[in-house]
Amino acid sequence: MNKKNKLTADQREELLHKLKTRFEKNTNRHKGIDWVKVQTKLEAKPEKLWSLNAMEETGGEPDVVGYDKKTDEYIFYDCAVESPKGRRSYCYDHEALEKRKEHKPADSAINCAEEMGIELLTEQQYRELQTLGEFDAKTSSWVKTPAAIRKLGGALFCDFRFDTVFVYHNGAESYYAARGFRGVLRV
Repeated sequence: MNKKNKLTADQREELLHKLKTRFEKNTNRHKGIDWVKVQTKLEAKPEKLWSLNAMEETGGEPDVVGYDKKTDEYIFYDCAVESPKGRRSYCYDHEALEKRKEHKPADSAINCAEEMGIELLTEQQYRELQTLGEFDAKTSSWVKTPAAIRKLGGALFCDFRFDTVFVYHNGAESYYAARGFRGVLRV
């Protein structure tokens, strides 16, 4: 693992404390999941802890939302009420970033996610997240876009308004102050 992608002992301890506190406060997100087992997995995967820390530092408030029995992995989503503040005003991907001639954003959602070691939520995962609370009532989040749509220059994003998840499209090179992205990490 790259040294820059490694947490110090103090950083690990602080992050695990935050994650445990959030886990205990939001039991509806992970019924039947034992924190001790989650922590054991996390401690065995320092690169995943680094990714969770990156999610935390950018305002994602990651939390456990499920367990995949087939792969023996815990699933974390960004559970911040609004799209993470530290990941807004990005276009969709690197290709879109390169196409912008003026007013380029600082980065793209896909680039940022890759650097963090996470993936964008799919539309289905975004809908699953909305069953755990109300998210993105004032913001929106890019979601993983099917290749056929992306090939035509588009990208998808979602938000939650009027008790409904809405899926929209935009040119992949567009970006807005209230649009970010939510990530998923499997540990």
